[in-house]
Amino acid sequence: MDLNVKLPSYVKVAMLLVGLYLVVSILSIIRPIILPVIYAVLISILVSPAVHFLVRKKINRTFSVAVVLLITILLIGGLLFWISLQLNKFGESWPQLTSKFQQLTNDSVKWTSGYFSISTRDINAWISDGKSDLIDNSGAAIGTTIVTMGGILAVVLLTPVYTFMILNYEPHLVEFIHRLFGIIHDKNVSEILIEVKSIIRRYLVGLSAEFMIIVVLNALGLFILGIDYPILLGIVGALLNIIPYIGGLVGVAIFMLVAFATKSPVYVVYVVGLYALIQFVDNNYIIPKVIGGQVKLNPLICIIAVIVGAALWGIPGMFLSIPFAAILKLTFDRIDSLRPWGFLMGDTTPLPPEVVPKTD
Repeated sequence: MDLNVKLPSYVKVAMLLVGLYLVVSILSIIRPIILPVIYAVLISILVSPAVHFLVRKKINRTFSVAVVLLITILLIGGLLFWISLQLNKFGESWPQLTSKFQQLTNDSVKWTSGYFSISTRDINAWISDGKSDLIDNSGAAIGTTIVTMGGILAVVLLTPVYTFMILNYEPHLVEFIHRLFGIIHDKNVSEILIEVKSIIRRYLVGLSAEFMIIVVLNALGLFILGIDYPILLGIVGALLNIIPYIGGLVGVAIFMLVAFATKSPVYVVYVVGLYALIQFVDNNYIIPKVIGGQVKLNPLICIIAVIVGAALWGIPGMFLSIPFAAILKLTFDRIDSLRPWGFLMGDTTPLPPEVVPKTD
C-alpha cells in the first residue's frame, strides 16, 4: 500500500489555512491560561543564571530558587511602588489639568466657530452628544475593565508560582524535551535550547537597559522643557517604546497632548524635536550597543508580529510578539526544510548578482 500520496496544491493550501485558523482560535481561547506560563518562562530564563550559581555553591535547589525569586519580587515590587508614587502626584494635580483641558476645549470651540462660521451652540451640542454616547457605553466599559483587572490579578498571582515550579523542576523539564524528540535529534535540541535561552536572556537584559536609558532621556528632556510630570511621562514613554514602531508614536502623542494642555502650542514643536532626537540616539546608538543584533528580524516581520500579537492577546501580545518571532526564526534556521522561512524573517540582505562570487 502506497502511503506517499501526492495531494493537489489547493488541498495543501486549504489544509494550511484550516491549520492556521485552528492555531489562532486555540491561542485566543487559552490566553488566560497561557499568559502566566509565558511570563513565568521568561522570568525563569532571565534569573536562571543566579539559581545555577547558588546550586553550584552546594545550596539546596529549592532554597536557591526561593531566594532568587524573593529578590526578584522585591525588585519588581519596589519599581511598581515608585511608579505608584508618581501616579499619586499626577492624581493630586488632576483637577488643575482638567481645568486646563476645559479651557483648551472652550478656546478650540471659539476658534472653530469663527473660522468655519459654525455656531458655538451647534459645536457644544455635538460635544454633549459625544459625552452622552460615552456615558451610555460606560457600563460595558466598566464591565470590560473589571474582567481585565481580574485577568491581571490572576497573572500577578499565578506567575510567581509558575516561575518557582519551572526553576525548581528545570532539569526534569529539559530531560522531558530531550526524550520527546528522541536520541536522533538530541544534538539539535540541545543547541536550540541553549540558543533560545541565550537570545531571550540577552534580549530581556538589553531591553531592560534600554528602558532605563530611555526613561532618563525622556524625563531629563521633559524636565529641561518644563513639561509637567516628567518622571511619570518618561516611564510611560519608555514602556511604550518597547513596542516596536507603534509604541513610540503613541508615546510622543501623549507628550504632545500634555504639552499642549499645560504649556503654549510652541511646546508641542519642542516635544516633537525632543522625541526625534531621543529616537535618533535610541536607534543609532542605544539599540546597536545595548541590544545589538540579538533579534535579527526585518522590520516588516516585526510590524506583522506586533499586529498579530495585538489581535491575539492585546497589549501583552504586543510585548511578547518580538521574542516569539525570534524563537520561531531560530527554529526555522535549524530545520532544513524551513530555512527559507527563516531567511524570509531575517534582516540579511542578499548580494546582487554582480557581487556574488563566481565558482568554477
